[in-house]
Amino acid sequence: MLKLSLPITRQACTSPLIILILAIMTYLLPDSISDLLIYNRHSINDGEFWRLLTGHFDHTNFNHLLLNIAGLSMLWALHGEHYSSKNYAVNFLFAAVLCSVGIYFFVPEMIRYVGLSGVLHGIFVWGAICDIQKGWKSGYLLLLGVWGKIIYEQVFGASADVEAMINARVAIDAHLWGAIGGLIYPVWRFIKQRLNSRAEPRN
Repeated sequence: MLKLSLPITRQACTSPLIILILAIMTYLLPDSISDLLIYNRHSINDGEFWRLLTGHFDHTNFNHLLLNIAGLSMLWALHGEHYSSKNYAVNFLFAAVLCSVGIYFFVPEMIRYVGLSGVLHGIFVWGAICDIQKGWKSGYLLLLGVWGKIIYEQVFGASADVEAMINARVAIDAHLWGAIGGLIYPVWRFIKQRLNSRAEPRN
């Protein structure tokens, strides 16, 4: 389905705008404070569990921040009509926490991680599933595209140009676990709807 207008409504814009503002504010913090927020395996081992969430708002440099703002904006333009403050927040939290937990348990060599890219992959997956639920065939193409990208990265690695731009290794495993996090809410809603439909009395 071809979309000719941007989703400029309060419910579509509020949550992405809050994420954008938090990312910019975190980037502007002095290093002594932002270092308390980033994903750091050793600090998490010491009980600083807030880093599983707050680490996604920090960035390695200005290019990294701009790249993620561009991704955030693109997803809003693509899927903003599905957004509400509640469902966006829930999906963001699922993607963010599962991304961090996945890295923690399955990528032990990753000591530090920052950036929104893992979460944005989860938001992308959720948005594509929303398209499919609306009956739009483009959702299938988007879902295949994002998983194709993730599989390609797992096999061949990330773009060297992007790594040079952000002055860090691209955390391809964060993309994988963030995308898996994006499946949780739609799958849970599907199961809940099926259970409710079975529980409804039949004449």
